[in-house]
Amino acid sequence: MSGVMTVPLKQPVLGVQNYLEKAAEKLQLPTPIKFVISSRTDSGVHALCNTAHVDIERKLGRPAFSEEVLVNAFNILLQPEPIRILGVRRVPDTFHARYSARSRTYVYRVATGCYYPSEIPVFEQNLCWVTRRGHLNISAMQEAAAFLVGAHDFSTFRSASAELPVKSPFKTLMRAEVRPSSGFLLHHSQKEDLRFWELEFQSRSFLYKQVRRMAGVLVAVGQNRMQPHHVKSLLEAKDVMAFPPNLLAPPHGLFLKEVEYCEDDLEMGTPEKKSS
Repeated sequence: MSGVMTVPLKQPVLGVQNYLEKAAEKLQLPTPIKFVISSRTDSGVHALCNTAHVDIERKLGRPAFSEEVLVNAFNILLQPEPIRILGVRRVPDTFHARYSARSRTYVYRVATGCYYPSEIPVFEQNLCWVTRRGHLNISAMQEAAAFLVGAHDFSTFRSASAELPVKSPFKTLMRAEVRPSSGFLLHHSQKEDLRFWELEFQSRSFLYKQVRRMAGVLVAVGQNRMQPHHVKSLLEAKDVMAFPPNLLAPPHGLFLKEVEYCEDDLEMGTPEKKSS
């Protein structure tokens, strides 16, 4: 797929939004559905979950769809694409999937101990970044990650793209954690030296490719190609051109893990009683 966002239908590879809206067309609604998705993910990036909001209008006299009917209908209509609707709920008109989000959490997965592509288990193919160096220095990575936490100008960690003139580089990173991971069914692997690692980042929002740039730098620290204090220096540079070449982590190790909202923003509320 070509990421989450919709792309022109003439392209050979469509986005998740294209498939959602094509499925919605089969519901034969009086007005087309337009999905507003909380978080962009690029081609090659995965999402364990994502959130979208839609306005659904039914023909005059027809009742509203129940949550269960919508989940089942979309999951049937989306086949055979690897997209599933996990849940549906009614929300107030003031809710916005993107702007109402309180935080987004991304996980970046790294594998070490493999020196040839054939050594990675088949169920891990394209689901992690296989580095061909030794295992990671986890304590150095954790020290480096601490510099990223808090409110910063992340100009060095943004991508040189069309968003540069308009999007603020100031972001507040709530968490930046580095930890070993068990991997998927690791006990079935024949490669005894295989290890998995997870880098988890939480913020209300991120700059384009910010997570992949942070992950690439932290892995370089873990490989002793950089020192933890270099991360502080990169932040202080506030310059996209200061980012070291060839440190952008590949997309296939990145997962959107969670999008969080305030429950008050999701509640429909109760209608006020008319006074007698």
